Amino acid sequence: MQGDYLFKIKNMYAIVDILGQQFKVEKDQSLFVHRLKGEVGSMLEFENVLLLENDGKVNVGDPYIAGTKVTAKIMTHLKGDKVIVFKKKRRKGYQKSNGHRQMLTKIQIESIGEKAAKTKKAKAEVKVETETTVE
Repeated sequence: MQGDYLFKIKNMYAIVDILGQQFKVEKDQSLFVHRLKGEVGSMLEFENVLLLENDGKVNVGDPYIAGTKVTAKIMTHLKGDKVIVFKKKRRKGYQKSNGHRQMLTKIQIESIGEKAAKTKKAKAEVKVETETTVE
């Protein structure tokens, strides 16, 4: 068949809350987040996983998925681009210029840990109380 070589590889992804910001992350993805505490090369675990998608199966937390962790490695600490804030009121002679550089951390996602499948077997243990009647 002609279309056999066209197939879609489904990747696992998660939506994670990191320092109040939500990021869609996949394995081996690198991203910039606000400055995190830790040394370069150290591993971090993020437990605030809001959504997890694996092979088309979506798991949504309420608000977080219990037992799911995303591990990441700190690649480097750096400063972001300079943002210029310029304020002006026309015809008043008021001009104010201010700048800001955000402190960032570049991290690389090492793994998205899906929680261990807990098999809840319905334990239908009915306590049978034996009544002894004395006549």
